[in-house]
Amino acid sequence: MFDRRSFLLGSVATLALAPAAAARLQSGGGAARQSRVAGLDAPIEIVDDAYGVPHIRAGSIPDAFFGQGYVVARDRLFQIDLSHRREMGRLAEVFGADFAEHDATARLFHYRGDVEAELRAVPAQVLACARAYVAGINARIDEVLADPALLPLEYGILGVAPLRWALRDLVIARGAGIDNADDEVRRAQLAALGLLDLDAIIAPLRPSWKMTVPEGLDASAVSEDDLGMLQLGALPFSADTPVADPAAGPEARANAGSNAWTIAPSRSATGRPILANDPHLGIGSFGPRHVAHLSAPGLDVIGGGSPGLPGIMQGHTDRFAFGRTNFHIDQLDLFVLELHPEDPERYRHEGAWKALRKVEVAIPVKGGAPYVTTLRYSVQGPLVSHDPAKRRATAVASIGMQPGGHGAFAMIAINLAQDWKSLKKAFPLHPSPTNFHYADVDGNTGWQVIGFAPVRRKGEGLLPVPGDGRYDWTGMRNFTALPSEYNPAKGWFASANQNNLPADWPRDRIPAFSFRDPYRYERIVDVLSKQERHSLDDSVKLHHDTFSEPARQLVALLPARPSPAGDMLRGWDSRIDGASGAAALFEILWRELGKRMLAAIVPARAAHLVRDIAPSVLLGLLAKPDARLGADPVVARDAMLDAALAAAWASARELMGSDPAQWRWDKLHQVRIQHPLSRIPAIARAFPPIEGAGSGGDSYTVMARWLGSGPGWRTGGGASYLQVIDVGAWDNSLMLNLPGQSNDPRSPHHRDQYAPWIAGAMQPMLFSKAAVDARAAGRTRLVPKR
Repeated sequence: MFDRRSFLLGSVATLALAPAAAARLQSGGGAARQSRVAGLDAPIEIVDDAYGVPHIRAGSIPDAFFGQGYVVARDRLFQIDLSHRREMGRLAEVFGADFAEHDATARLFHYRGDVEAELRAVPAQVLACARAYVAGINARIDEVLADPALLPLEYGILGVAPLRWALRDLVIARGAGIDNADDEVRRAQLAALGLLDLDAIIAPLRPSWKMTVPEGLDASAVSEDDLGMLQLGALPFSADTPVADPAAGPEARANAGSNAWTIAPSRSATGRPILANDPHLGIGSFGPRHVAHLSAPGLDVIGGGSPGLPGIMQGHTDRFAFGRTNFHIDQLDLFVLELHPEDPERYRHEGAWKALRKVEVAIPVKGGAPYVTTLRYSVQGPLVSHDPAKRRATAVASIGMQPGGHGAFAMIAINLAQDWKSLKKAFPLHPSPTNFHYADVDGNTGWQVIGFAPVRRKGEGLLPVPGDGRYDWTGMRNFTALPSEYNPAKGWFASANQNNLPADWPRDRIPAFSFRDPYRYERIVDVLSKQERHSLDDSVKLHHDTFSEPARQLVALLPARPSPAGDMLRGWDSRIDGASGAAALFEILWRELGKRMLAAIVPARAAHLVRDIAPSVLLGLLAKPDARLGADPVVARDAMLDAALAAAWASARELMGSDPAQWRWDKLHQVRIQHPLSRIPAIARAFPPIEGAGSGGDSYTVMARWLGSGPGWRTGGGASYLQVIDVGAWDNSLMLNLPGQSNDPRSPHHRDQYAPWIAGAMQPMLFSKAAVDARAAGRTRLVPKR
């Protein structure tokens, strides 16, 4: 079993480094060092600039990716190691039996097809780069194991060692995520109550669509039990206080998105294209991006990468800039299987009983016997629940489990491209739904939706479906069946997770109905359409724009009669600024109105299913109250507003004091970065939280800084990485990466971008050799170990 006492009481004191050892964590302070490593073909140089960005100079493209693997392991080893162990289902072997079920779930979503065929389908140069990236990670692991003073602090506290990587791992692990399966179950439960229309309160379908219960589905039999292993939850690092992933909860999934805009030379103040992008992800734990610069003959690319994934996700090469926001493709369906009454290892499919494919796994467990379990698969995919007593099972079909669905090599292929045409050879390697933004040194701009969309025999994927064959997937469509635009006449385009399907898009090829409320996009459009010449500074300001359209609409609906809250809000500019007391009052009022509206319009028997209200629905009902509010909806609406205003004012006084002049949104909306295992005392002592400031913004401002889950007001997510790219004049480009490049509190780049991020002071994204060398803070030379 998991030795909780030794785990929680591990001492940090034994991990204190001598000054010389601490200096070797990163080649900082102008120091130079050399290291011999395995897996490298020729020497490479890593120049760390003043902002903690490593610039990798290699003689070959694979060696440049080796350097990326090495530096991400140098700066983020425990982050990528914990994620890797989780994905490979190898937690219990070092942490004990409490983790065995998590390992089983991870292994359920391992690819069970022909792995060698997956690798053969990848272009040889791309595969060589991925192999080198993995070798770079392993080289750093070898280095820290040989010199324990270099080990991240977590390893000494937890008594574990990092796990070595293999190329095959990148295609085997497909990720066990709930995705939209819980939405499907919720809709079925509402349908069973005869209240399916209430789902539109939570998430109106975009594009609009009339939902119906799939033929053959018994909606009354659907329950959360059908989600099975997908509900396992957070890793049990502490039995009484499980550690959650801040980016994994429903609040984060509801807000996950990004902004991007691309400006053509005809609308740019520089006469060159400008590309801006800010991926929205969880804020509060490990940073989701690591910035690196990879250069070699035929390759020169810089930007933010996802730690543990080879390549750069957002940034620029020496030929073009690129960014991305989430597009929406429904890539997961839940299938309900009927099990044979006498043999629960068979299920009904296409008029016959088929045998489930079974895989027996024995998961190593620290200090105990292996955890032995059976993983089951139907033709649709892995079974997440199997209940012989009810003759019922559920299977998940997902793009991630299909051949080519791993996406592990897509960024490499994109980074190796030279132009718009060659990018189209990279896009087939990219299964996840993305608005891809492009701008090149020749002045061209482009937008292409990329990702794989399932072809369903029947249905649209909004509710669970019978697994008898009628609703099976019959194939996949790639980016060639998705919208795009090249050099638009208006001179700019933007995406912010809104419904950007063309108006004439075929109804039988709608990829999803989950596009976000368009408030961020509409604000971006409003700003860009009024600027004849858009500058880099304009992009920085737009990244940090706090105007709220929902706030403007709500303020316009407030009753004219005097009240402390109403009087304060009526004179407000609808900007969710950190220093604004009215913004804080608005946020409290918004939450109060949402609760009251849900209580008014949702029947008690569905209250446990309908716990959120979309902003467009709330504002629509306040603007045009209808019979859902009772016999006299206007009177009921007015009473609701009056009561909510009074309650919000009382809450604001309780939270921020009796003097409204002292109220500030950023006093509530604090930004706190802490280790994801910080509930372990020794981890908490070794990794003090990065905190002390708050932020403006919310879910619906361009500067997206949404609330975390729970009753508090802390920032839970938003744009931790931001970039503004001056295409062709690369050294003018700017970036931020919260809280810094390194996860190690002993590094000078552990929190050095926290204060600039709070202030919106973007930092240089150095690119040219001269600019980098002028701001070099340290150098490392890696040479092959022969």
